[in-house]
Amino acid sequence: MSGRQRLAAVFSRCKTEGRAALVGFLTAGDPGVQESKQLLLALAAEVDVLEIGMPFSDPMADGAVIQAASERALEAGTKLADLFALAAAVRRAHPALGIVLMGYGNTALATGMEHFANNAANAGVDGVLLVDIPPEEGAICDDALAQAGLARILLLAPTSSEARMQLVGERATGFIYYVSLTGITGAKMGAVETIAGKVAAIRQHTNLPVCVGFGVKSAGQAAAIAKVADGVVVGSQFVGLVAQHRTDIAAAVAALAAEAGGMRRAIMEASLI
Repeated sequence: MSGRQRLAAVFSRCKTEGRAALVGFLTAGDPGVQESKQLLLALAAEVDVLEIGMPFSDPMADGAVIQAASERALEAGTKLADLFALAAAVRRAHPALGIVLMGYGNTALATGMEHFANNAANAGVDGVLLVDIPPEEGAICDDALAQAGLARILLLAPTSSEARMQLVGERATGFIYYVSLTGITGAKMGAVETIAGKVAAIRQHTNLPVCVGFGVKSAGQAAAIAKVADGVVVGSQFVGLVAQHRTDIAAAVAALAAEAGGMRRAIMEASLI
């Protein structure tokens, strides 16, 4: 089974269960590589799709919380090889989990896109979201990702036009990530009614799952988004817990499990209403 197929199976399974998927994000190597492994495994046990952030020195789309996580990971000496090793460890523990690498194009391009894609696939990754490589520049990565069996996940925003939605609908695989606000990660979530309208508009241009993220900080917000989208993406909230407990990894693991578990239960309860 290719990564793209495995990711599709995750969303199919959630749809069969009548609920949205929970997508959780953590930065690889934060606050250190070994600690990160424990944290990623803890979050993986509670989510349907795990987004592993690729630490980068200039994460321009990210707010202070995730920027700081990248800084801690880089200061700890996290390398690309560590990223793949962490993904492989999660895959061994969770064979059916969706695993996505999320980050910036330079990280992948530094070693060559084909080399990056093959290493990601060999580590058990299912898809890649390169936030600064839009569909118009897909020649940089689309073929390499497709040949490795990886999904090419693309972004849409509140400002996206009909033409843009059409283009993304044609080029994306895996799922479409709808950013609920115009801003950086960690900002306040947009109004659910507005998000619902935009998700409905996006669905006119694609059969792919539409996941909503940026600004989801509570179980209540996760449940609200779950009623209108195929997936709920939570990032800064989880990364913030790591920062809060970074000197006590056992506490960080417990906090992550509790927070993600609460959001998962809220999403499942929302599907019953």
